[in-house]
Amino acid sequence: MYVCSCFGITERQVREHAETGACTPRQIAGACKAGTDCGSCVRKIQALLGRGACPRREALDPVVLTGRGQAATAAAPVPAAAEAA
Repeated sequence: MYVCSCFGITERQVREHAETGACTPRQIAGACKAGTDCGSCVRKIQALLGRGACPRREALDPVVLTGRGQAATAAAPVPAAAEAA
């Protein structure tokens, strides 16, 4: 099924670009021009990408890489000057 009729880009092509690292509609546009003419397909591209559709997203997220979230920062050591106050 075509996603971008301006450039003839299919769902399959969008998914292939996502698998190779294009994680946002802008990155998809850079890879195949989809969404750069009339723009009516941008929402379709966003829906195809969805959350977690990018295999690199987790690898690029430092919170996932280190296993640290806000709880880890809250447990950070308190400087000695702050303890004395």
